[in-house]
Order: sequence, then structure tokens, then C-alpha cells
Amino acid sequence: MIKVENLSYSFPQKELYKNISFTLEEAQHCAFIGTSGSGKSTLIDILMDPERYMFEGMLEIDPDCKIGHVSQFSQLDKTKETTVFEYIGEAFIKIQNEITSICTEMETSSDIDSLLEKYQFALDAFDSIGGDDFESNINKKLNLANLMKLKDIRVSDLSGGEFKLIQVMKEMLSSPDLMIMDEPDVFLDFENLNALKDLINSHQGILLVVTHNRYLLNHCFNKIIHLENTEIQEFDGRYMDYNFSLLQTKIELQELTIADDEKIERNENLIINLRAIATYNAEASRGKALKARVKFQERLEARRIKAPFVDIKQPNISFGIDNEMEDTIVINVNNYSVAFDELLLENVNFEIKSTDKVAIIGANGTGKTTLLRDIFKNNHDSIEINTDVKMAYLSQVQGEMLKDSNTILEEFIDAGFKTYDEVRSHISNYGFEGEIVNRKIESLSGGEKNLLQLAKVAASKANVLLLDEPTSHLDTYAQIALEKAIEAYKGAVLMISHDFYSVVNGMDYVLIIDDKTIRKMSMRKFRQMIYASHFDMDYIETEQNKKSVEMKIELALKDTDFELAKVLVVELEELIKLL
Repeated sequence: MIKVENLSYSFPQKELYKNISFTLEEAQHCAFIGTSGSGKSTLIDILMDPERYMFEGMLEIDPDCKIGHVSQFSQLDKTKETTVFEYIGEAFIKIQNEITSICTEMETSSDIDSLLEKYQFALDAFDSIGGDDFESNINKKLNLANLMKLKDIRVSDLSGGEFKLIQVMKEMLSSPDLMIMDEPDVFLDFENLNALKDLINSHQGILLVVTHNRYLLNHCFNKIIHLENTEIQEFDGRYMDYNFSLLQTKIELQELTIADDEKIERNENLIINLRAIATYNAEASRGKALKARVKFQERLEARRIKAPFVDIKQPNISFGIDNEMEDTIVINVNNYSVAFDELLLENVNFEIKSTDKVAIIGANGTGKTTLLRDIFKNNHDSIEINTDVKMAYLSQVQGEMLKDSNTILEEFIDAGFKTYDEVRSHISNYGFEGEIVNRKIESLSGGEKNLLQLAKVAASKANVLLLDEPTSHLDTYAQIALEKAIEAYKGAVLMISHDFYSVVNGMDYVLIIDDKTIRKMSMRKFRQMIYASHFDMDYIETEQNKKSVEMKIELALKDTDFELAKVLVVELEELIKLL
């Protein structure tokens, strides 16, 4: 359906792709992954409208290929008075109304032949998009996503997450040959995320989905396209099988690298000795031996395997503290309530201790962000903050904490850094090196902006972190780096997140918003609650065992114990087969 061959494309300051090739074929549900800023969204734009871009290479798209698209930045139009049903069925209803209008006109017109031609044309158009069953198909999609309750609701009254799902349904019902979605999961609550999972798995056509959501990646796709360091790698199979393949390759490469390092070191010592001898013995045979060794060294250096998909540089996220606190209450919320058009939260009570790591969980639009902002502002009668607390805040609305017109360097000078060298040193840990530091923030990807926010939070040395959807737009490598940073952090974390793995891997417990109030839930119960409708208990246990074995392999590789790593890989493979 779509074939890309040796495609290259660059921005003035950055090369995005170098001779990349891949295909998209019938029945493939393809996840498009890669680190933040690697060019995934740009490649989608090229597929959608190749005439706009001056790229090298070949892009073949079947001329009859119909492409559907759900954008990363789609905005809810609050002026729309149409219902959800009318919005989803807009294309069908338009032709249906046209057919009705033609029939009405036939009753009084003398130009029947012309109207019959129009009538037939409209009928053909209606039939080509599956018009006969459109009402039934809309109802099926709404039922599948458990959103039938929204059918007669105005689109303007939807939450952002609900609107995203409605958009997905609308595009799917147009029966595209290829459907492209750019991070459709961002900010979806757990219920809506499961609805998206069901919609993806039920779709009959080709799918290309940019996502960093590990829950979707593990349960939705049969092909992986991985973009990294200007190169692309294709893998036919599940995401967890792809990761297993990468892990096997990583072990092999590390073993080869250590063997090569030893050879290179031995050869380097021989070269040094030969050069020393050559200074006082100019025999031709000595010179030849030296040249031969130098060439051998060059060959060894050249054969070092460059593996952009195996050894991907993770950001070095680290949250330090200026004022570490003893085990004491740092945030006390007592009878907190908030309302806008309607009451969102009522009589909420909880407390956070100085080393607690807590996730706030709730459906879209239930007041989580408002609560976190009120804690940060510390101007609400129901919220008491310990006087020794220093807070840092990451906002899901990136423009709230980052100024688009600033360059990256200017942003950190404005934040209190004294010198450019100090800024460059700090942000290099987050992947911002070289000329990219002079780019304006408005030109960055969503993931890069969240990494910048994390860099600012880390620089604050705060002892309480308030994080609102910190993993949104972050690639999986940055998500894992964030989890490790939170685990090592000595202060308190209060985090809003819909990312299942970030919550279960990094938090001590969760605060669940339920019926306009908040209750505490253990991590074990939370995990069971999320998986209850979709997986059995064996799945949860197997997944936990898988994570445990992966951590053992990581430790074995750190100790360069390759024999143990290989034994553990066999154990891991058996667990993956059960998932």
C-alpha cells in the first residue's frame, strides 16, 4: 500500500532521515516508535502531503489509497452545537441530506433526467462509504468504547480525552485504507485508554500509530517501525518480542565489544612498543611490522558495531535536594472542595509525608490538575504546606512553565542559571547538546518540551515535586529514566498520571478520585483494578515476573556476567510466550 525507499530529509540545523526504507501492507497494525525529536511527526506529515517536502529518495503510495488521520494536537471546538452522533456521522448525514433534497426537488422539477443522474451519483457515494449501515456502525463503535452514554451529548461538552476517542471513531468509520494516528493516547485516563486499545484492535485496515504508551505497545500491534539516529528498523511482531530481540542483540554486542576492547588494548601496546623500537632501530622490517599493526588497529576500530537501536542514550534525570526533611507531613489537605460549572471535588482529605511517592488517579475532567495547581500556589484555606517545603511544578500545559519565544539557553538563564556553560552542562544530561540549545522552544517536539521541564524541576533542588502528566509525549527510554530518578529521589512526589507503568513502577500508593472525593489505594489493588476487565490474574503475575527477570539481566550485564545473562534470557523468553 505504501513503500518508502532510501528517503532522506533534513532541516537546516538537523538531519532527520538518511536513506530510510519501510513498507506498510494490508492487515498491519504498526507502532511507530523512537526518541523524542527524532522526526516521527515530520515523517507522518510527509506521508500525508509529500508535495510539501523536498526529500530525496522514493515514496510510493497506491493512488487509490485513502488515508485517515488523527492529529497529535487536535483541539476541541467549543462552538460546535452538533451531537456526538452527528459529529461522527457527519459525512454520512451530509450525503443522506443531499439525497433527501434531490428527492424533494424531483416532486416539482421538470428536469428529471438531470436529477436522476445527481441522485445516482449521491447513492453511489453513500454506498462507497458504507452508508447503509452507518447508524449501526456508529452504535457499535460507541458500545465498543463504552461511550454510548455520549451519543446525544454536544461535542462542545466533551472532555479532551473523550473528544480524542470520538475523533478516532469518526476516522475509522470513513473506512480508510491506511489510518495514521499521532500520539492518540496522550492525556487519556485509564478507562479511555482501554477504549482506545479496543478500537485499535477492532480496526480492519492498516494502522500507523505514533505512541510511547507501553500499555498500548504491549497489547495492540503486530509490527514495529523504530526511528533512531536518522535510521529506521522494521520488526514484524509484537513490541515485547521486539524488545526481547534487542536485548539478545545487546548481550551479543556487549560480549563482542569487551573481546574487541581486549584485542585493541593488546594491539595498542604492541604499536607503542614497535614505535619505541623504531626510534633507535630503523630496520625496514620493523617499519613494516608497525604499519601492519596500525592497519590492524584501524580495522578493529572500524568493526566496532554501531547499533543505534540497541544502545540508545537515555536522559540522565536526577532529582537532588537542598533541604532533606525527616519523616514528617509536608502537605495536608483538609476538607478541600472545588467547582467550576459543577462540583468536581468535595471534602477531600489526605496528607503527604516527606518521602511519599503518590499518584493521583481519576477520569479526565475530575479536578486533578486544579488540585495540584492549588497545592503549588499554596493560597487555599484547605491546604497546609510545611514551612520547610520547597516545591517544584511540572505542568501538562507546557506553555505554563516554558516561554515559546525563548531559546533553550535563554529559558534556563531566565530560570536563574548564571552562565551559558552552566546551562549547557546541565541540559546536556537531558539530550540537549550542540546547536539545538539555540533553537526556540516553540520548535521543539512535545517530548523535548517535557524533558526541558524535567530539567528545570531537577535544577530547583526542591524537596517536594508536583508532576502533572510528566510522561506525556516522552519516549519510552525517557519514561524509564524518569521512573529511576523518582525511585532514587529522597523527597516527596505527588504525580498526576495515566501512564500505567509509571504509576506501578514508581509510586508507593495511589489516591483515586471516586464520586467527587479521594480515597487511598494500595499499588496491588490498583494493578488488579486496571487489569481486571481485560486480563486474568496469571497475566499480572507473569508480567511482574518478567520485570523481575529483566532487572536481573540488567544487573548481570553491569557485572559483565554474560553467562548468567544468557541463562536469564532463556527464562525471560518463556515468560514472554505466556503473555
